[in-house]
Parts: sequence; C-alpha cells; structure tokens
Amino acid sequence: MNNLIQGIAAFQGTVFPGQRAMYQQLVRDGQHPSALIIGCADSRVSPEHITQAGPGELFVCRNAGNIVPPASDVVGGVSSAIEYAVVALKVRDIVVCGHSDCGAMHGLMHRDALARMPAVAAWLRHAEAAERIVCEAYPEDMDETARHHALALENVVVQLANLRTHPSVAAALAKGTLRLHGWFFEIETGALLAYDGAEGRFRPIAEADMPVAQASAAGSHRRAA
Repeated sequence: MNNLIQGIAAFQGTVFPGQRAMYQQLVRDGQHPSALIIGCADSRVSPEHITQAGPGELFVCRNAGNIVPPASDVVGGVSSAIEYAVVALKVRDIVVCGHSDCGAMHGLMHRDALARMPAVAAWLRHAEAAERIVCEAYPEDMDETARHHALALENVVVQLANLRTHPSVAAALAKGTLRLHGWFFEIETGALLAYDGAEGRFRPIAEADMPVAQASAAGSHRRAA
C-alpha cells in the first residue's frame, strides 16, 4: 500500500495540476469513449497502458479470463457494462482481449487447482467451449505450453460468440453501428494480435491494418416483406 499511497501523492502533486483542465472538461462534457474493451483482470495486462489511451478514451471491463457470459445466463457486471457501453455511450467498437500466460486458462486445464475456488470454477464454465475445441480439434501430442496458448486464443473467439448473444450488440451490428474485435496480448514480447474474422486466424496488428472479427451488418439482415 505504501507504493500506492506514494503514487496517489505524485498524481495529486505533479500530474493532476498539469491536466486539471482536461479533467474539468471530462466532467463538463461527460465521457465519450471510442471503444469498450473487455479484458482479463490479470495485473500485467492493462488496456490503457497497451493502447496508450488517456482518461475518457476507453470504457474498460475486466474479469478473470476476459469472459463474456451469454446474455441468457448471467445478469451482472459484464452484461450491464456491455449494454451501457452500446446503448448509452454508443461505442462503435468492442474488443475482447486475451493474453498469454493466463491464469484462468491454466485453471481450465487443471481443474483440481480450483477446488478451493468454487466461484472461479463456476465462472470459467463460460470458457468450456474453448477447452472442448482444443481437446478435440488440436493435435493430441501438443505440449502443455502450446496447449495453454491455443486455449487462450480460442477463448477469445468463444467470448466473441457469446458477445453476439447480447441483444444490444446484435441490434447494433444489424444497424451498422458496431464492430467486434478479438485481441491477444503476448506479455513476453509486447506483440498484439488481432482476430481476422474473414480468415479465421489471429495476425499481428499493423499501423495501417486492423483485422476485424466482425464488421457491422447493415443492409444484410432480413426485413419483413
């Protein structure tokens, strides 16, 4: 806590005075974030730090395993954050961001480690589809490190599918006002990969090229005759 207190003191004493006008404007104008990022609660993976975003630029929701429960399963913090971001804040992009060395994915691979954490075990059931994919569609002779990495990647894709079940997201996609993204941050290298929905694979993000997991579908949805 001493480090945190020192950080607060430094913020109040040296950082905030130079940014006072910005914070006052954020209060006057309200927040208008460009995107919602659903990330893992892992302390090593900070969306604001990775993207170098400032106050007011991102709406962030973090939880163990960057999980998005299907809309019909859980009404809670993640569901309400999604709905508020889409309906009230009108974000145009939602990102599900996974990462390497994820403890939640390790827990999926080693269920015995969750024996004393029943709430975590119950939460991770929303990622079981990713585990099933890796168990049945990947080579059986993969070593544990490769399997863990594959599971973390597949979990991002599974959570994107869960995200589409939320009514606010489905409606915004149909109206053409929303795009979905799947990111994967490699802690050890600093690389950021993005899921290309058209190609069905993750690839590096380049400055002039941002793969999209799902673009808006305006004009392509069915209408009653």
